[in-house]
Amino acid sequence: MKRLIIYVLVPCSIFLMNACSKSFLDEHLVSTYAPQNTLKDSLGFDAAIVGLMNLVRTQYTYAGDQGLICTMYIGTDECEMTTPAAATTAMFPYVQYNTMNSQDGAASYYWSWAYRVINNANQIIQAIEDPGLTGVTQTDKNRIDGEARFYRAYAYEFLNTLWGDVPLVDKPVTTARTDFTRTPTDSIIQFIIQDLKFAEANLPDPDFWISIHQEDRMNKYAAMQLLAEVYLRANQPALAKQECLNIINSGKFALITQRYGVKKNQPGDPFSDMFVMGNERRSQGNTEAIWVIEEEHNVPGGSTGSDQHRRVWVTAYYNIPGMVICDSLGGRGIGRMRLTNYALYGIFDTGDMRNSPYNIRRALYYNDPSSPKFGQRVILTGTDTMQKSAPYLTKWNSFYPDDIFGYSTDKDLIMMRLGETYLLLAEAQFKLGDLAGAANSINVLRQRAHTSLIQPADVTLDFILDERLRELMGEENRRMTLVRTGKLVERVKKYGETTAAQTIQNYNALLPIPQSEIDLNKSAVLAQNPGY
Repeated sequence: MKRLIIYVLVPCSIFLMNACSKSFLDEHLVSTYAPQNTLKDSLGFDAAIVGLMNLVRTQYTYAGDQGLICTMYIGTDECEMTTPAAATTAMFPYVQYNTMNSQDGAASYYWSWAYRVINNANQIIQAIEDPGLTGVTQTDKNRIDGEARFYRAYAYEFLNTLWGDVPLVDKPVTTARTDFTRTPTDSIIQFIIQDLKFAEANLPDPDFWISIHQEDRMNKYAAMQLLAEVYLRANQPALAKQECLNIINSGKFALITQRYGVKKNQPGDPFSDMFVMGNERRSQGNTEAIWVIEEEHNVPGGSTGSDQHRRVWVTAYYNIPGMVICDSLGGRGIGRMRLTNYALYGIFDTGDMRNSPYNIRRALYYNDPSSPKFGQRVILTGTDTMQKSAPYLTKWNSFYPDDIFGYSTDKDLIMMRLGETYLLLAEAQFKLGDLAGAANSINVLRQRAHTSLIQPADVTLDFILDERLRELMGEENRRMTLVRTGKLVERVKKYGETTAAQTIQNYNALLPIPQSEIDLNKSAVLAQNPGY
């Protein structure tokens, strides 16, 4: 017993003596992980870029509110909310526009996300452009600078489109600031253009990244595609047209017209093959892929947050007695949103591949072998046709045998592909008055879809938006597209779900600036968007 007391008391007495010494409290920092000492060589910068890519991914993979993704689709001409039981707090203001205000949770998240991307990009840009930096070759400097500038431009294009004038921050913010003011849109656009022109000139070819097994790193053609979109918003269609032609004529990309990939011998079609897990990347045969964000199941760092794409898009069919969760039906969805009647029944011609059962599932059949209805078609009525048995898009189908509950979706995100390039080209040609050229560009896609070709007289901005809906349903950020083209309010009133159509006002074309940002900005006026 005495030994035990000695062993315990001696260390304690030493601790007490040291605690009485003032020097014991002095900090002696051995090392720290911060930009000023990590952004010194290629490894440090590559790690920073990977961190930035991880942050960018959370734009559409954050699950703090599982309906967050829906806010970019519901309350437009593409989607509506299904049932209140399937909705989340973030979703309601986007179908009941009269309730949207400066406390809106989705607007707050996306505003914060964009400025976090911008600040992280600014740190990398400032460090890589430091004249005293010696640990990186000039080629690597330009490439890293181009990657960071692309992501900064991407975040600013998102902000400027959805909020209008926003604060322009081109240097890292390392201490508290309370003096932000809004920069006019024209200046923001020019800033974005300069970043993207630098990125286009200095980013590598996508095959370079494939060769070193870093396929989802940024390439020059993604910069061209985003630049084309920005030029359209800047009313510079001739420059937008040239960027699109640079991509199309590069010889690097081709529309998918033949079956390919892991399910090519199973029922399907070339269009649906692009969205099969294992087919989405360029290295997997997707010759349309320009920018794909990779996700990996059960791999540390392979996914971010908990991607909710499947849960919001795929219906809750498994809640129907006689139905069980299965791969062929897309895994476990919740059906938080439903395609509008216009998207389902108003835009497709007969035979359009993009409307095939492999791309939009319109019929369900009882699949539980123990059910007396096994093999029969599911016929439901009432609200069941909104959430449980509604027709649904298959682009986000996914299934993991080790996660039948299906909490998240670790499925690659196709951010840019060649199909959209042709639609941006058609929009530029339309703005230039070249209706024949626009019709030809659109017909490239319609020919692939095995649907009727159009004539120059058929081309209008609304037709282009309809074609984008046919081609890019569930892929493009529909809210951004409609805001960018000045068509959100008009098309919601004409084609949107009833509540959204009745409550949307002209000022809803822009989102509210988060009230918390305004309140904290005590040293300058950060003006709110009108109406909020």
